[in-house]
Amino acid sequence: MYVCLCVGVTSETVREAVADGAATSKQVAVACGAGTGCGRCKRTVRAIIASQSQPSGPTPLWGKVKQLARRAG
Repeated sequence: MYVCLCVGVTSETVREAVADGAATSKQVAVACGAGTGCGRCKRTVRAIIASQSQPSGPTPLWGKVKQLARRAG
């Protein structure tokens, strides 16, 4: 799916930029050009960045809760 029509950047290209270390919409713009035209795609770019930065496993807090429950139980 195209994210940035001005430059012709797809969501996959934005995901690759994020995987390569881009953590802000400005860094994504430098990496692949998304957001350098009219700017309407910046909200979508930020959403992709947020979705890629979500932890894939259990949160560290949940591990601590389980550890404390074992001690108490």
